Amino acid sequence: MNDILQIRIDDKLKQQASKIFEKIGVDLSTAVRMFLKKAVQAEDIPFSLNDSDDYDYISAMDNIYAMQEEARKSGAANMTLDEINAEIQAYREGRKPVKYKISGGQK
Repeated sequence: MNDILQIRIDDKLKQQASKIFEKIGVDLSTAVRMFLKKAVQAEDIPFSLNDSDDYDYISAMDNIYAMQEEARKSGAANMTLDEINAEIQAYREGRKPVKYKISGGQK
């Protein structure tokens, strides 16, 4: 079973983050899923919490590319906003999703 996660964040933060993720071809929902999957894999927060300069950009980009590939394989990368909203509505109403599984399954 798939659940919907709703979080409250500052509008400005959401816009800034969305803009960054759009540049690399990842929507905000996919980025959050990337974070959660990496946290589960690491059994920790998947990044350093200090302001050091030892950030591993190569590893971070590898993770982003892997999540982009997952979104492409599932068909979720090409969904329009209307399709996404239809899937969410179907899930909320307990109906079978229209084209995609909410989790990003195959068409």
